[in-house]
Amino acid sequence: MSEAQEGELFPVRESERSIGELFPPPEPRELEHATGILPSQLLRDAIERTREIQSLEPIEDDQIQPASLDLRLGAVAHRVRASFLPGRERTVSEGLRALSLHTLDLREGAVLERDCIYIVPLLEHLALRYRTSGAANPKSSTGRLNIFARVITDYGTEFDQIRSNYTGPLYAELSPRSFGVRVRKGSRLVQLRVRRGRPTSSNAALRRLHEEIGFEIVPPGFPIRRELLEGGLAVTVNVVGTRRSGFVGYKAKKHAPVVDVDQVNHYNVREFWDPVFTHRGEGIILDPDDFYILASREPVAVPPDQAAEMLAYDTLVGEFRVHYAGFFDPGFGLAETKGAGSRAVLEVRSHEVPFLIDHGQIIGRLVYERLIARPDRLYGGAIGSSYQSQGLALSKHFKKPPRA
Repeated sequence: MSEAQEGELFPVRESERSIGELFPPPEPRELEHATGILPSQLLRDAIERTREIQSLEPIEDDQIQPASLDLRLGAVAHRVRASFLPGRERTVSEGLRALSLHTLDLREGAVLERDCIYIVPLLEHLALRYRTSGAANPKSSTGRLNIFARVITDYGTEFDQIRSNYTGPLYAELSPRSFGVRVRKGSRLVQLRVRRGRPTSSNAALRRLHEEIGFEIVPPGFPIRRELLEGGLAVTVNVVGTRRSGFVGYKAKKHAPVVDVDQVNHYNVREFWDPVFTHRGEGIILDPDDFYILASREPVAVPPDQAAEMLAYDTLVGEFRVHYAGFFDPGFGLAETKGAGSRAVLEVRSHEVPFLIDHGQIIGRLVYERLIARPDRLYGGAIGSSYQSQGLALSKHFKKPPRA
């Protein structure tokens, strides 16, 4: 199979309507709410005016995404014996004193080894206001490298959740699972969303949003009926493949070189990934603990006043984990696809036993949440977004195969 054939799985269509035509600009303050996720301009305000988001070094403008903030690694990484949550009675530093094995200096870069666990203080720290909380997630490129990444806080009882009114440092727990990775001070592997209050949502509101976005607009040959799950839209997997080759995705090689997380369009795909094929569209068998990159059957589209997150559907449907990196920013899948959406790339791992995953099997749910206001920047090529109009895309670190 040639690299050109790989590009046939999900051909990218040319844009015929701008995002402004799909969603006309609102009247001033029309879309402002008392609660919701902070958009880019309010994230900037939280940095510059209210000082709820602070940093040991100046925050760079390109860290600010439409509805999230990229967080940067600090100068040192602590190799630890085990993952941990500090709990209500101690700080992360106190936990590190009990579990740390050694430290790595990240100022000139260092390699994080496969299957080891590291705790890295982040450059950013928080002083959140009343009724203001946060949620963290790996960046898309982090998930696609199979780096298990979570954020923890002092006195925290949950991963990736920053409680309301939190004041203190942030730490990233990192565990590369497929490749050793080179990181350095300033590398961006996780991202933060900030939320005022707790906006409520309902299936009725989600159904209206579903109709507004128009998920029925899909490429020819994909007759899709989108299911509404409790609190989200169903996302299913595509394992039919191309007609000529049956190519459906990639599987990480067992023994591959180290990946520098700050290199872009740099590595040869074949050194790190094997292609995955389906036999006559009969699905694929996931091997235990192998890591796969697959794609959703449905397109994902996120309106300018909404953000979305991919969540696990139900652990009872199969022994596998899907989608490590689940944030979708406002404008994803809109600006360059006639509003029809872009495929969600799925990071998939099977556990314990081999598992047959069928075409169209539900593997996750897409949950939407409104923003306080429409952001002043949207996901897309204009702000250098890596995965707009994506087909079946590996992380940005790998050279792009030529399109068919």
